[in-house]
Amino acid sequence: MRNAWMVVATREIVVRALNKGFLIGLAVTIAMIGGLIGFTSYMDSRTESFDVAVVAGDEAAATALESAAEDATASDQRIALSVVRVDDAAAAEAALEDETADAWLSSGTDGAAATDGAAGWTLSGWREPDTDLADLVETTVREQVMAERATDAGTTVEALTAGSEIGTERLDGNPVDPEIVFAAGFVLAFLFFMGAVGSGAMIAGSVIEEKQSRLVEIIATAVPLRQLLAGKIIGSSVIALSQNLLLAAIGLVGISFTDLSAMLPAMTATMLWFVVFFTVGFVAVAALYAVAGSLASRTEDLQYTTSPLMMLLMAVYVVTFSADGVLERVLSYIPPASIVSMPVRVLNGDALWWEPLVSLLILVAATFGAVLLSERAYRGALMQTGGRVTWKTALAGDRGTTLGA
Repeated sequence: MRNAWMVVATREIVVRALNKGFLIGLAVTIAMIGGLIGFTSYMDSRTESFDVAVVAGDEAAATALESAAEDATASDQRIALSVVRVDDAAAAEAALEDETADAWLSSGTDGAAATDGAAGWTLSGWREPDTDLADLVETTVREQVMAERATDAGTTVEALTAGSEIGTERLDGNPVDPEIVFAAGFVLAFLFFMGAVGSGAMIAGSVIEEKQSRLVEIIATAVPLRQLLAGKIIGSSVIALSQNLLLAAIGLVGISFTDLSAMLPAMTATMLWFVVFFTVGFVAVAALYAVAGSLASRTEDLQYTTSPLMMLLMAVYVVTFSADGVLERVLSYIPPASIVSMPVRVLNGDALWWEPLVSLLILVAATFGAVLLSERAYRGALMQTGGRVTWKTALAGDRGTTLGA
């Protein structure tokens, strides 16, 4: 039958697309991505409110808090401050204990400075005061005290601080922070692992189902085994690629609504490289999973025959998103780790223009070799029953197999 692979691929796509387990898993993954992006966007956009107690008569502290609130608004720090005036230090401590106040600011002029009796500004909390609040108040108090002392000295703050400004410059020219690169590496590794394992398990299950039911013996009389394998690989690859494209698109659209939207061009380029690498690399993964299915004689055997592949993919998942430095550069040229590591290096900005191309060529060569080896083992093992088949037996059995040749 001419173009039999197309018929097989179409069947694989339709069966997979209508599989309830696949659809439920995809829906759950989409919900997780949407929920994570929504939570991140909410956390980035929400304004934290703090009630800060001030003892009556401590106008310096009240003025400092008012200035801090104005500074937070002007610099878009998403911090709102409100002053809670109390009668004395005991009332301030009570407000902290019953949580009617988040902190208590004392300038030291109200007789209620630090607990050790030292004069000076103190920001107290029933527990450790919030770090963002402490930084904001400390900056404002420092500026206020400096302004007062500058006035006493007959000068200005501007004159005292002239020439002390420090500009920042990033020499690598890449605007993406290391935290973002790490997060992107984790996401790409997750997409690779989920796509490879999920679609790979489906193709292995499809092969063993046909083999165990003896349906493959009927199919083999009409479809060459080589084309049967090609159809399964192509069908599974289309499903896996479509799934990752959908998840990547949802992720990129979600990012556009967060504070990371400025990095969208860099992330889009990284995603495109990942899609290209995944498309090539998954062909090898699908071929190996098809062999894993053909090596089994019963569904129960799949756990044994697919374990080496699962361990390999798990290792790639764990190592690639946590790799850094020399290890990451090495992994970016070694399949299948290069599927994740090279796009991450592109995002990080430390990959020259030709490096992804060289890595892709290596991946293509490795995929071609894996497919040739898998095709021999698949044809040698598919028609054998009675127990698990080893790779050695499968490759030896192909020598006498004429079906699909």
